[in-house]
Order: sequence, then C-alpha cells, then structure tokens
Amino acid sequence: MSKYRNKLPQMKDKIFVTDGGLETTLVFHEKLPLPFFAAFDLLKDQSGLQTLRRYFERYATIAREQGAGFILEAPTWRASKDWAQKLGYDAITLADANRKAIGLMSEVRENYETPASPMVISGNLGPRGDGYVMDMKMTVAQARDYHSQQIETFAQTDADMVSVLTLNYTEEATGIALAARDHGMPVAISFTVETDGQLPSGDSLAEAIRKTDEQTDAYPAYYMINCAHPSHFDHVLNDAYGMHERIRGVRANASKRSHAELDNTEDLDDGNPDELGNHYQQLRKLLPNLNVLGGCCGTDHRHIEAICMAVA
Repeated sequence: MSKYRNKLPQMKDKIFVTDGGLETTLVFHEKLPLPFFAAFDLLKDQSGLQTLRRYFERYATIAREQGAGFILEAPTWRASKDWAQKLGYDAITLADANRKAIGLMSEVRENYETPASPMVISGNLGPRGDGYVMDMKMTVAQARDYHSQQIETFAQTDADMVSVLTLNYTEEATGIALAARDHGMPVAISFTVETDGQLPSGDSLAEAIRKTDEQTDAYPAYYMINCAHPSHFDHVLNDAYGMHERIRGVRANASKRSHAELDNTEDLDDGNPDELGNHYQQLRKLLPNLNVLGGCCGTDHRHIEAICMAVA
C-alpha cells in the first residue's frame, strides 16, 4: 500500500536527496556488466539483489544522518518493453521485475525511514529511445500508450509516485504525464539538456515545461533537470514560464563533458564532489523551490554527502 501517493512530502520546503549515478556506479565501481544500462536485470538473482540493496541502503543512511528526506528511485529506468525485450523479458517477467524493484524499495524504507527522514518510493521510468539523442520520436499518443504498461504496474504496488529521467523532447514527457494521470499516479518529469542549456530537440527548458503543462493541465507534480553538469544549464534558469515555481529537482552529472563525449568515453569522470556541492548551493539561489537534490552520471555517495553539506 502506498504511503504518500495522495500527499507527496517533497512538495514542501524540506530537503530530499536521491541516490547518485546508479548505472555508472555499478559499471565503474562495482565492475558489473550492465547491458543497455539495465540495472533492473540484477533483480533476477540473489547476488544482484543484494548489490542493489547495499547501494540504496548507503544513500538511505546518508539521508537519515543528515535529517533529510529520501526519494527511493526504483532501479527501473530501463524496465520498459523495448529495452526489456533486448534482455529476453516478456510482459509477465517484466511486470514481475518492476514489482520486485518496488518491493526492494519498500524494504529499505521500512528499515531506514524516520519521522525526520520521510522516504518516498518512486517508480522510475526512462526514455523509450536514447536519452542523449532523439533517435525515436513518438507522438503524444504513442508515448502515452508505450509507457502506460509500466506505470500501470507501479500503480498496483507501494509506489507513491512515478518519475521519468533523461527526456529530450516534449511529446514523450506529455505522453508520460497523461499516462500517469490515467492511472492516478503523481509524476515528476525530468528533462536533460546539452551544454548550451537546450534540450536535444532544440526546445528551451522553459518551452519544454510550458508545452507539457499546457497539454496536461499542468498535471506533473514538478519538473527536474538531470544528466547535465550545472554549468550547462545554470545560465538559462530565469523565470520564463514559471521555471522558478515548477522546477523542484536536479540530478546533475559530476562531469562537465557533453553527452557525445560521455557516450564515447571508456573512463569515469567523477568530477569534484565539493565543487558539485557548491554548484547546488548556487542553484538553490536561482531556483527558490529546489529541494530534491541528487546525482546522475559519475556521481556516488561522496557527491550526495557533499551536496548535503553545502546546502545544510
């Protein structure tokens, strides 16, 4: 049974943290093969399950020690039909994996949540195509249909909300928001941007938020930015179309590399945790409602700890 679905606690001023770059941590730190960056595939055996449990418990501990809330983003970014088929999943085994992921998040919450550290369970979605490149552009209707299956599964679990990371065009964002509304799930929409602060589609961040809101009656609970270094987007955070009101979360990269450079690198650029923390401190001045703080590519527990210290 969901705990916060009808009243998300991060909609107030309290700081909430997320985890860091799950997939880059698994590949570069844990040295695990991760085809298609599909972390959910680790749920199929006990060893993988324990790896994921340890990973999320580390961040839950940080949140509790810092007196912050925690968004438990299920490791399901690739757990949608097209990606799962590449790994041999059918509709039944894929739904089981999504449910198992939420079950793991529920276990972590049960063991680590305190009154000072509320922990929200989020069913995490990813783009149907490549998050960095517009290689598969759907209509709103197609996106709504494609993502509905995964969202429906989450709606039948303890998940309090759904979120989608690394979107690069508005039609997919709009379709996901409508599918979430269809199934009564709060949703957070996160766009990624290039080094110039624009979406890969060419839309500005303000335009992407405006278009999505206009076509969904402003259904998303809030918006986020992820998979870009703060220096790539801090200069576009004016109040065009109420960005100051609607953007509540950032999950930035530690690396200043472009998406193209990240795609073609074989090493991990984990940046400087303290420097990243200072960037978040400045972002909080630019975005008055920013209170969901986490990491993306190249970040790990060190970066989240530094962010907590910087904004404390």
